[in-house]
Amino acid sequence: MTTLISKCKNANKPLVVAGCVPQGSQGLKELEGISIIGVQQIDRVVEVVEETLKGHEVRLLSRKTLPSLDLPKVRKNKFIEILPINVGCLGACTYCKTKHARGHLGSYTIDSLVDRVKTVVSEGVREIWLSSEDTGAYGRDIGTNLPNLLNAIVAELPVDQSTMLRIGMTNPPFILEHLKEIAAVLCHPCVYSFLHVPVQSGSDSVLKAMNREYTVGEFRKVVDTLCELVPGMQIATDIICGFPGETDEDFSETVNLVKEYQFPQVHISQFYPRPGTPAARMKKVPSNEVKKRSRELTSVFESFSPYQGMEGKVEKIWITEIASDGVHLVGHTKGYIQVLVTAPDSMLGTSADAKITSVGRWSVFGVVVEGSVAVIEAPIQTSAELQEEHVQNQVEEAGCCATDSCGACACSNEAQPCGPDRCGDALRAPQTCGGDVVTTRQEALQPTLVRRSVDGTTKGSDSTAAHSAGKEQRVEVVTRRGVDIDTVLWCGLAASFAVTVALLALLTSKILSTTSH
Repeated sequence: MTTLISKCKNANKPLVVAGCVPQGSQGLKELEGISIIGVQQIDRVVEVVEETLKGHEVRLLSRKTLPSLDLPKVRKNKFIEILPINVGCLGACTYCKTKHARGHLGSYTIDSLVDRVKTVVSEGVREIWLSSEDTGAYGRDIGTNLPNLLNAIVAELPVDQSTMLRIGMTNPPFILEHLKEIAAVLCHPCVYSFLHVPVQSGSDSVLKAMNREYTVGEFRKVVDTLCELVPGMQIATDIICGFPGETDEDFSETVNLVKEYQFPQVHISQFYPRPGTPAARMKKVPSNEVKKRSRELTSVFESFSPYQGMEGKVEKIWITEIASDGVHLVGHTKGYIQVLVTAPDSMLGTSADAKITSVGRWSVFGVVVEGSVAVIEAPIQTSAELQEEHVQNQVEEAGCCATDSCGACACSNEAQPCGPDRCGDALRAPQTCGGDVVTTRQEALQPTLVRRSVDGTTKGSDSTAAHSAGKEQRVEVVTRRGVDIDTVLWCGLAASFAVTVALLALLTSKILSTTSH
């Protein structure tokens, strides 16, 4: 953040900083002379931007009621809606600054969240991410709970499974009493079988110093129960290395926990003292030891092979993003494993079966099975457009009535146990968080050069059939003819050799001609 602020200041660009940092650390030297917005003033962002462009410095940090869920927005990805279900939390972790900024728990009502879900589904959103500082704490301030919310939201998802739900991060304490209800929701065919549950440390003494309000045993209960009740369940977690007072024995317990479960995704961080937090006043572990522990844990994590065995399998994926390499599209399995496929942009917002062709440490590649792409004929419209069409009595049918129902649970009757050696089916490990594509450049390189099709639209005058309600279309997967890199290189070498020979012959001829004279 400070780097970005410096760049903007040096470039003489008007700047507005919003979120947790200005709210919780408004006295930071880096924030001097720039406009800042607190966590509950986002509805006034236009006003702040306009005043900043006039050369004024604006500071809006007062707290008020929860911002409206229906504020106008431009999504970074039109197929993904990020939906906050509450702000703040009930915890008091000694290292955390977020509580200073976000404050106590404040939950949106179930009705307001369900209404928002209905709206975004009508706009063509294909993936809804529930976001929160602690999803499991939802509703405790308004007399309800997370299972009630999830069941209400799932009831509004399309029956054709065209829109998927991803549940956000939850801390162990507040999910313990709802494990079976949460597991039932995660089994639903419209909900990703994935959950982010931070453990932070494998040592009870460190967790106590952090004031995390749970034990390692309770964390194990969460993971074991979900992995037992939800087929293909995937658990991501967080670890803080070098928390004040962490001994070598404490750290060994953390390493052993990660080895035991072989979590497919672990967010590893080094302890950093946030000013004003209790942990900032605790005796620190030497920085070189903190770095050493971080490297050791990272090495352990990278030794896992979460995708081994997936090659050759066919998985249903929901495609919502273009990969950072600009060549592949990104789809996710039911367990939220990212699968990179080569396909036209017109497949964004669809689901399809994909055969896994190759796997690496960080990426899974696949090809779309021809004839398996389900295109939902639902135009992306705003609620205002829908209302206008209703007034004009020109409502165009956009529903899709597939035979599969989201109302029935897709779980197997037989539970898939999660033993202490592996967490769920670790072969289906998710490698994304918050929608970021994680892939290495080396693994993105393929034997052929692929030219992306930018125009994924289909031209044609016959639109009647394409807009008939309750129908599914099958589209053929476009197979692009690649250029063999080896052939190109050999042709180039041959041409260079021929030119060199010709030049040598010409030079020899000139020398002989000069000598004879």
